[in-house]
Amino acid sequence: MLEQIANKDQQLLGCAPEAVLGLLPHRLSTGILSWAEKTPRQLAIISAAGSLTFAELAEAVEECKAWLETQKVHPGDRVMLIAENGPALMAMFLAVSELDAIAAVINARLTDREIDLIAEDCDPALIVCTVDDSPESRVHGQRLGCTGVQLAIANIDFVARNSRAEPVSDDPAELVLAMIYTTGTTGTPKGVMLTHQNLMFIAYVSGKLRGIEAGDEIYCVLPMSHVFGLSAVSSSALFAGGCVHLVSRFDANEVLRAIADEPVKGFLGVPTMYAMMLEAMPENWSPKALRFMYSGGSPLDPDLKRRVEARFGLPLNNGYGLTETGPTICQTRQYAPLENTSVGYCLPGEEIKLLGKDGESVETGVVGELWVKGPNVMKGYFRKPELTAEVLKDGWFNTGDLVYQDDTGAINISGRSKELIIRSGFNIYPPEVEAVLTDFPSVSLCAVLGEMVDGDEQVIAYVQPAAGQVIDEVALLKHAKQYLAGYKVPARIVVMESLPTAPSGKILKHQLKNGA
Repeated sequence: MLEQIANKDQQLLGCAPEAVLGLLPHRLSTGILSWAEKTPRQLAIISAAGSLTFAELAEAVEECKAWLETQKVHPGDRVMLIAENGPALMAMFLAVSELDAIAAVINARLTDREIDLIAEDCDPALIVCTVDDSPESRVHGQRLGCTGVQLAIANIDFVARNSRAEPVSDDPAELVLAMIYTTGTTGTPKGVMLTHQNLMFIAYVSGKLRGIEAGDEIYCVLPMSHVFGLSAVSSSALFAGGCVHLVSRFDANEVLRAIADEPVKGFLGVPTMYAMMLEAMPENWSPKALRFMYSGGSPLDPDLKRRVEARFGLPLNNGYGLTETGPTICQTRQYAPLENTSVGYCLPGEEIKLLGKDGESVETGVVGELWVKGPNVMKGYFRKPELTAEVLKDGWFNTGDLVYQDDTGAINISGRSKELIIRSGFNIYPPEVEAVLTDFPSVSLCAVLGEMVDGDEQVIAYVQPAAGQVIDEVALLKHAKQYLAGYKVPARIVVMESLPTAPSGKILKHQLKNGA
């Protein structure tokens, strides 16, 4: 089966996998903006703020680039974009690319605390808030002391800061374009440095494997602050000369309307989006031009997959990856849909290996830790060489995830060796949540775990009261909402007289998971 997949992939790519990198330009923006000459009148972006042709997108990028230069943004500088999906974010992102600077794309719906921690880490030369596309971005801009400016593409707020530029390379495999933030198992923010090559490789290969052609409309409600939405959806569509529907907030009814009324060819989302669409779907609903659907970001429930496929009349393809891998490692293929919820086969041009606890490769059907090597693997964590060295060894990235290969060669996810919780496609690391909850006066100890509920992981917090204290659960949740993004707030708080601990004082989370 693997040989058949490889042959078909090569046919779709139009070249051998090892030749793909030779087809890519120096910058991601070059590949996208080239369509302004090839198909200048073709729509590039559709959004609530209006539509842009490729020619108009190129003009907007040039305006943003000129403005960034007036703000003395140099190659290697970080530009922190506090934003939600929209034309302004895309234009700014591509302008940063043109300047060989680095875009730290940050979800405007994060709390003040989360924004401040990221700003401290990424050391930006400039903070830009796309206030027209996000009321939260405007609030952050006001708090950060930003100044407003009106550009043709949008109104933005900005503030300059003193910072230190990073070294710049002529090699697209080394030249960093984007920093996507993950808090990691340490509970502190880590900037994942993704190069032009990382993002272009995923954009190009994903587009080819999905058959995206010039003019094809792809719906993107996944946030560009997440690498899934940034590279595998929006950049992939534009790199192929397609048109991306940039939507800032998921609304099941609006997605169904767009797919039923407009020539949307592709939709990519997390499993909970598909579940909500099924609930909102009218009885006689049918898609107008939908050709493919993909799920990713969190585990796909077999029953949900069956129900979605029955109502949409199309296979629900599945995929897997991490922020550090740009994000895609594996995906099922449209030309070879699978009935199970396997995440399919690695992308052409990538290598994978499954290692047991002894560090040796495991046999088919045996669970091992997944390692990946290829043009998609990050450069490293921003200014954190020690943490980078822990996961990157001789070009191989340790995902920390436990998987097995079935008889067809497809990858199946068994679990995580890390404590990562994935809720509605968003990564949640327990230490960050625990740090906030234990800061509450009446909480002595806290342990946060993930629990599967209706096909999605929910955050469950086990808390132990301080001596002589009573925990007010309503007040504790209010505290959590003040310091954590909404998706990180626990769905349930369990108050226990004492949490199970080892002699060392370490909380025994496995006992909590087993109902102790």
